[in-house]
Amino acid sequence: MYAIVEDKKVVKTFNNPKKLVINNIRYSTKIYSLWSVAEKKAIGLYEVEYDNSKKKNEEWYINTNQTISYKTTGDKVVASYGTATAKKIADTLWTEQDKTDGLIPSDKDVGDVATRGLKYIKKEMINNQCAGILAPSDWRVVKANETGTTMDSGWKTWRASVRTKCNSMQTQIDGAANVDALAALFTYTEQEDGSVTRPLGEFPVKE
Repeated sequence: MYAIVEDKKVVKTFNNPKKLVINNIRYSTKIYSLWSVAEKKAIGLYEVEYDNSKKKNEEWYINTNQTISYKTTGDKVVASYGTATAKKIADTLWTEQDKTDGLIPSDKDVGDVATRGLKYIKKEMINNQCAGILAPSDWRVVKANETGTTMDSGWKTWRASVRTKCNSMQTQIDGAANVDALAALFTYTEQEDGSVTRPLGEFPVKE
């Protein structure tokens, strides 16, 4: 991205090199590749630098729009983010004020869920993963129930371990005090042996 600076203020930005008219002088696109950085800055043409230091993972945070501004220190133009807002981990409920303002849908009322929080979303994800892991062997349960036979103990034990792990994951998610604690459960880190693990753990694999 490029910016045109006048009197130390960004007056225009554009993504790709294009012909310019500055102070009634026409410049071709060749200046982008042939001119030095100093020469381009002399006519007010800057290449935008990006400062992502405040940008956070959008799975957990809502980032601001980028602000593009001229910085006297360093004589540069920087696109930067403001302070990100953490997404809510708990469900947001409809309130009396929402009712007064006419915001509540006809099939909802005060106290009903307006927006699901991250905890609910992540627990639903874990539930779906658990169901997906168990689904291929569900026929073994159906067969045992319909024929009155006994399911192989190895499969029965493994299925029980998957459900146990699912419940453990749900408990960990419920126990997260804030969005950073919740995100940490899903964050993989490399171990000394080269493997990667996360605090939430993984579902057991049937051997």
